[in-house]
Amino acid sequence: METDIYARARHIHVSPQKVRLVIDLVRGKEVVEAVTLLRFTPNRAARPVSKLLTSAIANGEENFGVNREDLYIYKIFADEAPTRKWRRFGARGRFKPWLRRSSHITVILRERKE
Repeated sequence: METDIYARARHIHVSPQKVRLVIDLVRGKEVVEAVTLLRFTPNRAARPVSKLLTSAIANGEENFGVNREDLYIYKIFADEAPTRKWRRFGARGRFKPWLRRSSHITVILRERKE
C-alpha cells in the first residue's frame, strides 16, 4: 500500500484561480525540481505554495523516513475558502462590492517506486 504524505494550507489570501495557475506548473513533478521552479516564479501565489510543499517534504522525511529525492507530487489542488465581502460606495448612492477571495491548498506526495 502506498503512503500518502499530506500538507494543507488554509485561508491563504490569494484567489484560487491565481493559485491554480501556479500549481499547474508543478503538478506531477519531482519535489526538488518543483521547489526550485517555484523559487523563480514571480507570481504572488508561488510563495505560499512553495512553503506548503517544503512542509510536505519535511512531513515525509520526519514522519515516514522517506528521502526527498524519491518524492513526487501525486496530487495538488486549490479549493475556494471563505470570501470576505468589502464595501465600496459608488456614485448616486450605489454600492460596489469587492470580493476578497481566499483559498485552501492541499498537496499529496508519494514515493517514487523504482
